[in-house]
Amino acid sequence: MSPAPRIYTSHVPDVQVHNTSIFTYLFGSRAGPDDVGGHSGSKNALIDAATGTTITRSQLKDICLSFAHGIRTHPTTRPFANRGDTILIFSPNSLAWPVVMHGAIAAGIRCTLANSAYTSHELAFQYQNSGANLVLTSEEGITVVRDMFTDCGIPGRLVSLPDLLSLGTMEKEESFDGTADTETTLLCYSSGTTGNPKSTHQNMTTVSELNKTVTAPIDPGRPILAVLPFYHILGVGNTLIGMFSYGCCIVIQARFDPIEFCANIEKYRVIFSYLVPPMLVVLARHPVVDKYDLSSLEYMLSAGAPLGADLIEAVRKRLLSKRKPGAKCFIMQGYGLTETSPSTHAVDWDSSIIKMGSCGYLLPNLKARLVVDEDGEVDAEEGKPGELWVQGKTVLQGYLNNREATQNSITPDGWFKTGDIAMRDNDGYWYIVDRKKELIKYKLFGTQGFQVPPAELEAVLLTHPDIADVGVIGINSAEQATELPRAYVVHANPGKVKTAQAKAEFGQSVAKWIKSRVARHKYLRAGVAVIDVVPKSAAGKILRKELRERAKQEAARGEIDGAYQPKAKL
Repeated sequence: MSPAPRIYTSHVPDVQVHNTSIFTYLFGSRAGPDDVGGHSGSKNALIDAATGTTITRSQLKDICLSFAHGIRTHPTTRPFANRGDTILIFSPNSLAWPVVMHGAIAAGIRCTLANSAYTSHELAFQYQNSGANLVLTSEEGITVVRDMFTDCGIPGRLVSLPDLLSLGTMEKEESFDGTADTETTLLCYSSGTTGNPKSTHQNMTTVSELNKTVTAPIDPGRPILAVLPFYHILGVGNTLIGMFSYGCCIVIQARFDPIEFCANIEKYRVIFSYLVPPMLVVLARHPVVDKYDLSSLEYMLSAGAPLGADLIEAVRKRLLSKRKPGAKCFIMQGYGLTETSPSTHAVDWDSSIIKMGSCGYLLPNLKARLVVDEDGEVDAEEGKPGELWVQGKTVLQGYLNNREATQNSITPDGWFKTGDIAMRDNDGYWYIVDRKKELIKYKLFGTQGFQVPPAELEAVLLTHPDIADVGVIGINSAEQATELPRAYVVHANPGKVKTAQAKAEFGQSVAKWIKSRVARHKYLRAGVAVIDVVPKSAAGKILRKELRERAKQEAARGEIDGAYQPKAKL
């Protein structure tokens, strides 16, 4: 008989679970006609960083309801805007982004959120796989969307946002009360091998309440800066939903740029921002940091990849050196996945210094296990590593159109297998120490993080006429605080690449070739090496462990450094 599983819970008391729609949760009146989601409707909700254009909470609610009415009544969009239909949002951050998303949810329409860097081919997959019939895009995305429709053989018709907003307003949003709150509202593609997790209204309202236990020290009367993309679960879940529900005014920056980032912190006196490790590299090294007053930035939360203690300390030291004694500068880490909506762990502010390197404690309403076998019958001993399994109301319903992936990732009793290897110390703080999955977690310098599936890059590379076989891995770059994709290829005609120079030139040509076929975050920034054979198991599985060992030896000989392009220009 197997011993009872070792189940961990949070030391923080459970929070209320809201059985309602995201829109009602965020915009419903709780204390009179001027109340919007528990805060004054006259309070600023959004600011466009570039122009200073401001929208109050009441104005945002009204615009969203106008969009909901417009998309359901306009003759072009009406056939595709019924409750349960799906729209695809393809745009960089903007003031229109939350209008479109919250407005669609008010209309009862679910949203799938696409990477704004996608090519038409990549966008077409998500459009078709998600079952979307409408695409909401920005001016800069129109060409890609039109190309996508052309590739798919679908006629497209353009309707402007002002057209949709001019048709009137919806008196009340669609209801998702009671059990209806488990209806899917977001299809957030994670770029993983299993892709497209389905999140419900309850997933998102619950994780918003969980995050409040972490963000509580932040003064909601001071602006926060939203620079992570809204199509990413951290941007949509923790910023547009979580921080908005907390009452914060969100300053929206279209995309990360070091100068704009620093200038906006100074201009709007920003108190908090979600970041990823490469952005902290900027704060640690970039000369622009010395040209702006960043003293208002007291709180930062980094997620998406482990954050080293050395980098945290370098940023704190640099920022505090320009502030008065006793000034605040907290940098904390969090952990989660698209599949968990996203947050499951976070370091509290007071422990962010003494627990550097930790992703924090388990958030309330969640349970966790550390498992050392595939079937979940053996738990890791106290203080020992194991695969992190999570259970709770923020865990995805499943993977869209992929029953096998759902069955492989979620146990019959509701445990989600994260694929990450973690440890828990005696104080209840957790550390991510390894990864069971083979995904490459890449942080494009100065932007958000991505998960790059090696198999996807391999499939593209195998279309190259001179490549017979290929294996892709991620190798760590301490300098850029990220993993970088590296390919090992077998030339279809080995006689053409006999010399080291010929191999190097071919590898460089392949790295250049793939840039026109994938999004920027999938570029082979750690280079392409030509080898005689890709190591595989008897079943044909690529032995990536052997490729990683090869890469370590190459790095030790200094053969990879030159492939790290582009390096940060600091």
